[in-house]
Amino acid sequence: MRKQLLIAFLSLGMVSLFADICYEGMRSVIGSYMEFLELPVIFAGLVGVAEFVGYLARFASGLIAAALRSARVYWGLIYVGYLTNFTVPLLALTSRWDVVLLLIFIERIGKGLRSPVRDVVLAEVSEGIGKGKGFGIHELLDQVGAFIGPIFVAWALFSTSSYSYAYSLLAIPATISIVFLTLAFLNYPQVKAVSSTSRQGSMSRGLLLYLSSTSLILLGFIHWSILAYHFRVEGILPDYQIALAYSIAMVADAVVAVPIGMFYDKVGIKSLLFTPLTALLISAVFAVQNTLTLVLTAVLWGITMSVYETIMRAALADIVEPANRAFAYGIFNLVTGVFWMLGSLVVAYLYGISRYLVIGFVVLTELVALAFLLLTTRSYERLKS
Repeated sequence: MRKQLLIAFLSLGMVSLFADICYEGMRSVIGSYMEFLELPVIFAGLVGVAEFVGYLARFASGLIAAALRSARVYWGLIYVGYLTNFTVPLLALTSRWDVVLLLIFIERIGKGLRSPVRDVVLAEVSEGIGKGKGFGIHELLDQVGAFIGPIFVAWALFSTSSYSYAYSLLAIPATISIVFLTLAFLNYPQVKAVSSTSRQGSMSRGLLLYLSSTSLILLGFIHWSILAYHFRVEGILPDYQIALAYSIAMVADAVVAVPIGMFYDKVGIKSLLFTPLTALLISAVFAVQNTLTLVLTAVLWGITMSVYETIMRAALADIVEPANRAFAYGIFNLVTGVFWMLGSLVVAYLYGISRYLVIGFVVLTELVALAFLLLTTRSYERLKS
């Protein structure tokens, strides 16, 4: 059984790696592809709406899985979610703006449907090595795919200057991801959460506190698009160096994923207490502008993002009982996604008035988040005892 769990765990990691090659490859050039189709900039902005719809799909997926509590439903949602990756190579077959947008929306909805239930399965198959380490390794593989995807597409465009050719090639990683998904399913067809007899809602207070603290962290976590805008509008970095700075952030994300996961397995939810501080320090880039600050900003951004993708999700699996995990992951994704979007809007508005207002907003928000995290930690430790 232990061997089957390991195969399922590694297979899920490879699924994410190849799925991210497909998705991140597409996302890296979707804006320029829309310009190639001579679409107005508003259409590029609608991609953000697709992201939000994807978060709504995550909530719906959690509700469906929690209500039906069937292993077939869990794996069905995961399969449907990953099969929507084939909308990416379908972009090669159309130049109609409405079809392009439809395919993008379907892909985001697919990711939304698979994410909560996939995280439930991932939490179960990684229990043997530790949830923190498991989510960390998964994030590392995910980031490898996110790094390879844009390079793969860049090579295709450099070779042929054809978007259709580049998008059609992404059918290869999409297909490989389904092969690994099938391998994961064959080794772990049953999901323990569906047969759990744990009392639903028994940790609702702990979940509420956890959602409050993590949402506040995301509220003050400055989106990279705003940082990139600041770098360019202030003439701090040329375009290619902005892209390089983002690469530094992604490398930091990948490098710390496993260590912070192991740190979580050792000290538990207390490992999250440093996160508001890393998110807070990012705002210093609006007051101090030198090379060291820019590099540290990219590193801190990558670390904060890695925490969100690893130990924030691992902790959720420990805070709620197995029967409630699908719903918890669904609402976690929705609430944190909405708060990050709202925070980005507030930061963008304040940025137009004063950079120092942005700093004040971020500092205040993250300090409140830290207070909520301390309450969450104490509440969780009392419930465990």
